[in-house]
Amino acid sequence: MKTEKIDKRQAILEAAEKLFCETGYEGTSTRQIAKESGANMAMINYYFGSKEGVFLEIMNDRIASFGSQLRIINEDKISSLEKLHKVIEGYVNRILSNTAFHKMMHRELSLTQRPEMYDKIKDAMGQNMYVIEKIITDGIEEGSFNQVDVRMVIGTIMGTISHIVISPNKVMPCATLDLNNPKDKKIIKERAIAHLKDLTTVYLTTKR
Repeated sequence: MKTEKIDKRQAILEAAEKLFCETGYEGTSTRQIAKESGANMAMINYYFGSKEGVFLEIMNDRIASFGSQLRIINEDKISSLEKLHKVIEGYVNRILSNTAFHKMMHRELSLTQRPEMYDKIKDAMGQNMYVIEKIITDGIEEGSFNQVDVRMVIGTIMGTISHIVISPNKVMPCATLDLNNPKDKKIIKERAIAHLKDLTTVYLTTKR
């Protein structure tokens, strides 16, 4: 019985994520989520309270999962630059593994009509930002990195990846790229990782 409840809860989350990616937050109703998941409205209310609760649960699960990955990287006995490069690899792979979700998240968080939901997600993401910030700050303090604006470095990394996902053809303007095509995705993924590793290495370690 307990397993059945867990399975139903997971089914709701998976169905909701699919619908949010396809039609956006506003375009998705709890009734649609119930139908897609095979659950009923009462179950959605019981587990999550509302559609917003479902959305926040999906976001928090993803943020927590990446947070665990970041903590493992930070605790590894390697240099600060190697840690940052592992962060870049992890972030690129995570975002490009589900570009539809990232586009949806980017779109929803850019809207102003749901400030309370945005603040909750921002607070959760802040924990992950702190770990990345610590990796760079530790590098500065130990003398392996230059004195830099840490948050701007993080913004550069994340902004570059988001831009590639939202406008992939700007990376290869003469070609038609499809991030749903595994071959195209592999090309973009490898270029993004190589570029960001080179960028951070030069910027953070070249003496000025």
